[in-house]
Amino acid sequence: MKIWQKNIDVNQFVERFTVGKDRELDLQMAKFDVLGSLAHTQMLETINLLTADELRTVQQELKNIYAEIEAGNFTIEDSVEDVHSQVEWLLTQRIGEAGKKIHSGRSRNDQVLVDLKLFFRACIEDMVGQTSTLFNELIELSNTHKDKLMPGYTHLQIAMPSSFGLWFGAYAESLADDMELMLAAWKICNKNPLGSAAGYGSSFPLNRTLTTELLGFESLNYNVVYAQMGRGKTERILAQAMSAVAATLAKMAMDVCLFINQNFGFISFPAELTTGSSIMPHKKNPDVFELIRSRCNKIQALPNEIAMMITNLPSGYHRDLQLLKENLFPAITSLNECLEIATFMLQNITIKDDILKDKKYDYLFSVEVVNDLALQGVPFREAYKIVGEQIENGSFAPSGQIHHTHEGSIGNLCNEQITSAMQGVLSQFGFGKVNKAIEDLVK
Repeated sequence: MKIWQKNIDVNQFVERFTVGKDRELDLQMAKFDVLGSLAHTQMLETINLLTADELRTVQQELKNIYAEIEAGNFTIEDSVEDVHSQVEWLLTQRIGEAGKKIHSGRSRNDQVLVDLKLFFRACIEDMVGQTSTLFNELIELSNTHKDKLMPGYTHLQIAMPSSFGLWFGAYAESLADDMELMLAAWKICNKNPLGSAAGYGSSFPLNRTLTTELLGFESLNYNVVYAQMGRGKTERILAQAMSAVAATLAKMAMDVCLFINQNFGFISFPAELTTGSSIMPHKKNPDVFELIRSRCNKIQALPNEIAMMITNLPSGYHRDLQLLKENLFPAITSLNECLEIATFMLQNITIKDDILKDKKYDYLFSVEVVNDLALQGVPFREAYKIVGEQIENGSFAPSGQIHHTHEGSIGNLCNEQITSAMQGVLSQFGFGKVNKAIEDLVK
């Protein structure tokens, strides 16, 4: 029996189609479903929909189920639609009538909403942690290799001198900005939809402020209709934040694939971190970074996929929303894996010395020579013309000297300021408050 079923059996073909991958994906939300019920039932007791004795029984068994989930001993049976039904069924089987009361004032609509919000909060904490680790590695590499020069490119043509200090630091600062978007997603996820029921509230005198506090939410989704409208919108905003991180990783991966190429030869990795060819014994392919690039390009498409799935849906719940999990959940796993392996690979990177001593990079210094003439009093446009003519007639002689001192340049990376900006964003997530609330719920 389904928790919504009356006296008619559901056609098996229809059931398989409508349930889809829910059982498999809902396992990831199982412990969060229990957390939502722990908070909801505490609230029910305060408005006399559960007795004190019933609450104690319900809470203890919910905590037992939570422990089973944490230990990997929880499954969703084929005869059950989803995680919400499985938890309620287990509870009723084990403690009897009190288990049948926990759905009072609640719908599967707001139950899945709160499960998703709690799940997304945990996922964001994981992604932020992985991003922070990669950021720290990039800053360390930037500081370590700040004096190693490399070519800078525009239009994929050699342009001006750059450095590995700049290159690593650029991706670190990009991640700091990406965390601003992730912080916005966190704020959207950190609002409590519980108590909105099917999207139109309840005639029970629910205390939504209490469940908000118990679950560690910062505030509520106040309007019950908007709480339901947040389904899909929340996923899209989270996907947009994820796509920003993915874009940074994809661009960095593309750089690595170029720089490891023999025609560049700027960097290398140990042979055991590359792959070979079935017929070319000399090959050392950057498959890890190629897969990071492709995975992250997939993630960059995710916001649009979600937008297309929710486009033109009117207010209220629609079964279309169930399918969002199939796109978003694997993407979260994939992004975390990309962040983790990118950090691992960069911990093993080797940077070539004296790259710019190769004669083919002489013209990188043309702007330095123009600027030197300008500093001597030659008008810039005249200096530009002089150096251009030297290049044309083959008499150009590079200075080989770099004198960049302004903020964010080769000689003044401002990594301390970039690190401070990152720490300023990270400090606003409030993971500690959330984790303390969860600990209090399950203790």
